[in-house]
Order: sequence, then structure tokens, then C-alpha cells
Amino acid sequence: MSLNLRNAVISNVAGNTQQELEATIIDAIQSGEEKMLPGLGVLFEVIWKNSNEEDKHEMLSTLEKGLGNK
Repeated sequence: MSLNLRNAVISNVAGNTQQELEATIIDAIQSGEEKMLPGLGVLFEVIWKNSNEEDKHEMLSTLEKGLGNK
């Protein structure tokens, strides 16, 4: 993924409210379009980089459960 894509995604949602961010995420997931996946990846990267270790562990547990691993 190029740095330009990261910057474009972040620039596109910078300043959005929680409700706007949620709508963006829900729209990307519900559309089912593969072209939305990189944007969701960038958003996840932002979440990951700004989370503490406890939050990261919780996300990993949720991911593991969602993938049927537990």
C-alpha cells in the first residue's frame, strides 16, 4: 500500500465525528466492495497505533473469536 493511499484515506476522514467515522466503516463493510478494504486497513492501522496493550489484546481476542479460532 503506497504512502499516498494512507495519506488520502486519513485526509478524507480527518476531522470527522465519531458518527461520521462509524457511518464510513459501516458503509465500507456493507458495500462488500474489495476496493474499500485498503481504506479499512488504514483505519485499523490508526486504531492499532493509538491503542494501549490492553486494547490491542482485546482486539486480538475479538478477531480470534470472529475467525472461529475460539
